[in-house]
Amino acid sequence: MFFIIGFVVVFGSVVGGYMGGGGHLGVLWMPFEFIIIFGAGLGGFIISNPKPVISGVMKSFGKILSGPKYNKDSYLELIGILYVVFRLAKTKGDLALESHVEKPDDSPLFQQFPKFVADHHALVFFCDYLRLLTLGTSNAHELEAIMDEELEVHHGELHAVSAAVTTMGDAMPALGIVAAVLGVIHTMGSITEPPEVLGHLIGGALVGTFSGILMSYGLVSPIGKYLEQTFGQESRYMQCMKIGIIAHVQGYAPQVSIEFARKSLLSGDRPTFQEVEEMLGTLPTA
Repeated sequence: MFFIIGFVVVFGSVVGGYMGGGGHLGVLWMPFEFIIIFGAGLGGFIISNPKPVISGVMKSFGKILSGPKYNKDSYLELIGILYVVFRLAKTKGDLALESHVEKPDDSPLFQQFPKFVADHHALVFFCDYLRLLTLGTSNAHELEAIMDEELEVHHGELHAVSAAVTTMGDAMPALGIVAAVLGVIHTMGSITEPPEVLGHLIGGALVGTFSGILMSYGLVSPIGKYLEQTFGQESRYMQCMKIGIIAHVQGYAPQVSIEFARKSLLSGDRPTFQEVEEMLGTLPTA
């Protein structure tokens, strides 16, 4: 929603200001200039990035319209599953979690939280570390170090995606200059043409510079920055899970562990203490 608003504001302002000053839109339509800029930009993007990054960029464009994957309801559900898991482990021991983490899709405990189960990456992350608990892992510091390492790797993969888009945006002005230079070369080859023809050719060359700068600072680079911020918000989901697990390993009661997890969330996504209490009241007692 905000992406569409921003897109309309950027291009509406540029086009509106140009037309308001007496400009004609037809002059800006230079398809071969666009082919040079966007084709070279796409080629450079493919050259400079491995397949996983290219695939990640393609998959991430849906986030531009949908926004971050997680919201307050998602975090409330996460806190709920942390609570029921920690409660079971406290009352029956960590080994009681074994059947649930080995087959989470068949677990009646996990099935209470369908959105969480549908999130494959979060489910695998959670079950992997619960499995370590069932195997006897009890050193909170060592476990935290391993979790931090995994989260750092995941963050690096996401950063590579957003950085690839930002880098492509940074290249657009230079590619616009390339298009402009080629336009000037073409103009010089037509130097004997009348002024109206030369004016059209020079205008076309300048459109290349204009297009490259506009696409860089008005669209591509902002998209890269947006993806960076979105990925940062989504990584908070995994951090919340991590903090809850570490608190549980350190021996805190389930209510305290989930409060530690809740406090790690961004203010806009963080459920209130009362909202968490109300949600816990709706969970099965066993």
